[in-house]
Amino acid sequence: MRSHIKLGRIFGIEVGIHYSWFIIAFMIVFFLREDFRTEYKDWSEALAWGTAIFTALLFFLCLLAHEMSHSLVARAHKLPVRRITLFALGGVSVIEKESPDAKTEFLVAIVGPITSVVIGGLLYGLVRMLGGAGAGSPVIGVLQWLARINVMLGVFNMLPGYPLDGGRVLRSVLWGATRNMERATRVAARFGQGLAILFILAGIYLFFHKQPGGLWMSFVGWFLLQAAGANYMEVELKHALEGLRAGDLMSRDCAVVEGPTSVQDFVDHYVLRTGKRCFMVSVMGRLGGLITPHEVRKLEREAWPVTPVQQIMKPIQEVRVVAPDTPVLDALQLMAENDLNQVPVVANQEVVGILARGDILQALKSRMELQKG
Repeated sequence: MRSHIKLGRIFGIEVGIHYSWFIIAFMIVFFLREDFRTEYKDWSEALAWGTAIFTALLFFLCLLAHEMSHSLVARAHKLPVRRITLFALGGVSVIEKESPDAKTEFLVAIVGPITSVVIGGLLYGLVRMLGGAGAGSPVIGVLQWLARINVMLGVFNMLPGYPLDGGRVLRSVLWGATRNMERATRVAARFGQGLAILFILAGIYLFFHKQPGGLWMSFVGWFLLQAAGANYMEVELKHALEGLRAGDLMSRDCAVVEGPTSVQDFVDHYVLRTGKRCFMVSVMGRLGGLITPHEVRKLEREAWPVTPVQQIMKPIQEVRVVAPDTPVLDALQLMAENDLNQVPVVANQEVVGILARGDILQALKSRMELQKG
């Protein structure tokens, strides 16, 4: 879940929003306006819209507090946090490493729902303190809605289906009981898939009985089903590639093209004839960088005959690299995060090979076929 719009940093953690956030933001504002107009009939149209927009913004601050609690607890346990992204169904904290033990997993997972329930409780207490003095005012309307939605958010997230927080709590409990993280993740993911199917069926039922929220419930169920399935496949992937290093799968016949070679000759004599996608570029006898079809596509075709490859290559200083003993899973994650199809394998400041996604997928296919057999 990438952040398309970066908002800044809080406690050193990057915060951003996904484009899908605008969909739910619009829906929340629209339905809040309808609720406020129904409950507070003396409010003007402008007041209802303004209060709805303000309430939606505060709600997303509450979501941010929920995710920030996950991230801060993760960092306190030495787990690096890449970013927090708000999207259509809430938010996600991108934590780069798995929890080292069941206790850490439990603490990181449980703190989010606790934060939401505490926020809801504090807001509800504030409403009680104000009493009837502010009845019917926008302040009370905002506080009541935020108190209710935060408690609902905390309870919903505690449902025992991975990847919800409750599913992660379930995984941590199973992990602690079985001492097997992979088995615990499989069970929690299966719970998540079962819960998602129930959401989808309930949503369809509500939709055909003309109940509001049916389609939304089905959409939430579909999202959970996809996420649970992805997490299940991630466990299978880790199991299949366990123990493999970049040096085991890298290709050692690294093709080299001279820097002055024109892009046209490079395409005709290197790319099309060999079928390879990544080439080293030698500049005055030294490794200058890498060139792939990706760099070629950025250049106008008319300029191919007169442009040397060293002019459009990616300088070696900007190239992401891995060491021969880097776990293949870490290399694959690096490729995914940087949208790469291959990475050079470097040892003692020299390129000793190229690790490509295709090599990893072929190894994965072979290993999974053997496991099935």
